[in-house]
Amino acid sequence: MRYAIIIEKSENNYGAWAPDLPGCVAVGDTVEEVEQLMREAIEFHLAGMREDGDPIPPPTVQVNYVEVAA
Repeated sequence: MRYAIIIEKSENNYGAWAPDLPGCVAVGDTVEEVEQLMREAIEFHLAGMREDGDPIPPPTVQVNYVEVAA
């Protein structure tokens, strides 16, 4: 499956979350690190859902960009 993640720059690091998986978050020092940590967090999150007998939500969030004059 392919889940969208949102990566946000903060003052000292990067935070990420998956809109389709509430509560699934990660923090890292670089974009690359937070992407890897989110991959691991999503796998862990889904494994926990399977263990609990919860249905796995399909990815529904789409990510697009629009250009505007600055």
